[in-house]
Amino acid sequence: MYRQGDVLIVPVARESLPPGTEALPQQPRDGRGRLVLALGEVTGHAHAVVGPGTLVRESGPFGASCLHLPDGGRVVHEEHAAIPLPKGWYRVVRQREYVPGAVRVVAD
Repeated sequence: MYRQGDVLIVPVARESLPPGTEALPQQPRDGRGRLVLALGEVTGHAHAVVGPGTLVRESGPFGASCLHLPDGGRVVHEEHAAIPLPKGWYRVVRQREYVPGAVRVVAD
């Protein structure tokens, strides 16, 4: 497993992906060519992957995200050290927090 700030990246065997994952729409890259895993609403900083690959997300704030890196890649962020990732499939999990009456994705 890999963690960078409020993002957890867990290796997943292709055969263990939820059914239909590979058919989900691919997320676009940002203006810098990165796959953004999480964007800081306050700071504008991003947990992002550089290198070839695809990111798919189910709809909704708690929808599953899966990342495919056919050649490996690096997770980068303006305030954290880069993390190299080997080639493969990953589940991307955003940290959540409880506030009275609700659960929400952590915002930085």
